[in-house]
Amino acid sequence: MIVVKFGGTSVGDAEAIERAASIVRGRLPGRPVIVVSAMGGATNALLALAEQASRGQLIGAARAVEALRERHLNAVTALVPDAQAATELSGELGAMFDELARLAEAISVLGFLTPRSLDTIAAYGEILSSHLVTAAFRARDIPAELVDARRVMITDDHFCKAEPDADRIAEAARAHLQPHLREGRVPIMGGFIGATPDGITTTLGRGGSDYSASLVGAALQADVIEIWTDVDGMLTADPRVVPDARLIERIRFDEASELASFGAKVLHPSTIAPAVRRGIPVYIYNSRRPEGKGTLITSDAPRRPVSAIAAKSATTVVKLRSTRMLLASGFMKTVFEIFERHRTSVDVIATSEVSLSVTLDDPSNLDELLGDLTPLGDVSVERERGIVSIVGAGLSDNGVALARAFGALGDLRVHMASLSATGINLTLVVDGEHVGPAMQRLHDAFFGEGAT
Repeated sequence: MIVVKFGGTSVGDAEAIERAASIVRGRLPGRPVIVVSAMGGATNALLALAEQASRGQLIGAARAVEALRERHLNAVTALVPDAQAATELSGELGAMFDELARLAEAISVLGFLTPRSLDTIAAYGEILSSHLVTAAFRARDIPAELVDARRVMITDDHFCKAEPDADRIAEAARAHLQPHLREGRVPIMGGFIGATPDGITTTLGRGGSDYSASLVGAALQADVIEIWTDVDGMLTADPRVVPDARLIERIRFDEASELASFGAKVLHPSTIAPAVRRGIPVYIYNSRRPEGKGTLITSDAPRRPVSAIAAKSATTVVKLRSTRMLLASGFMKTVFEIFERHRTSVDVIATSEVSLSVTLDDPSNLDELLGDLTPLGDVSVERERGIVSIVGAGLSDNGVALARAFGALGDLRVHMASLSATGINLTLVVDGEHVGPAMQRLHDAFFGEGAT
């Protein structure tokens, strides 16, 4: 069997859902399980209306609910020609929007928004989308069967970024998905959302629909996982920054994971992990160009010095200098326990005998973090930095690729440099305004005319 995941742009309107149905029809012999995101932009709208409601702006929140209602009901009209089926589906979706409006009103009365209530509201996007896609597929003679993702994706109660329970997911997938597959039906479920063991709605965090697909694939030991999005696959760089970026037809699991973690937005960073553990190939395709080659992520892709360049902007650097580090044991443990306590993840680390530098892409807990770090030594913060990562399985096989990378940057200042433990990722911290020029120079060096 295969897992086929459609992102928000791939189910963003009636035309996109028509294309998705055509794609799935061609894959029926492979016994697909379908995972869908919310309609493009719906999750952002839901999060925004929740914030509006918490600030007492109920009229604005109500208007946002009605805009989403109109968008989804218009799609019903376009996708479900049978009048009775369209009426039933419109009634179901309408009832959900009524619930959403009541939730917004309750949050407005309370005047604050908890992570649990935010998850409840954010989950509506995938719930609505999965109902709509199921009906649309049935109208096109695909034997679709709606499965509530919250019965399959079992998580802890860390709301807004819940941690999946792989063992329980495997058990639930066998119970709720395999029977449909055995009977020749096509299960359809929303990505991104889950539930605690006692049924409280959770979400996996932004981009979590990819993660859902990979977890389901691992649970059912799928032959292939397909991610359908709005780009041709993984590219050698972000085409918005590097116009001459090229398609990567095959890439290794570890390279793809590094690229996702360091800014390649086509893939959620967590997606690869469950697939890697099971050795399941992952394809990335463009739903607007289904005839394209796409990108295959697998363990036996060619080994190249550099496969791609990735980048992240708006990075914060925290530097700690302390003579207590010198010849001391346990100091680093103390420092990273502080980061863990404030749920702040670190991207890049550089150390010396008496100093430590780290980068953060989410500085939301920075003030509290600095308060706990200050007693340990002199702490400084540098904002508006950017990260550029050069990824390739053969990057550190010799010094040629590393020398070319630093040579390409020329006069651009590098604030930090870190080579990963596996040697496949050279990460450079530069001024935020230099991220684009750095990417273009590096791409020219490794993929431009004359590059070997």
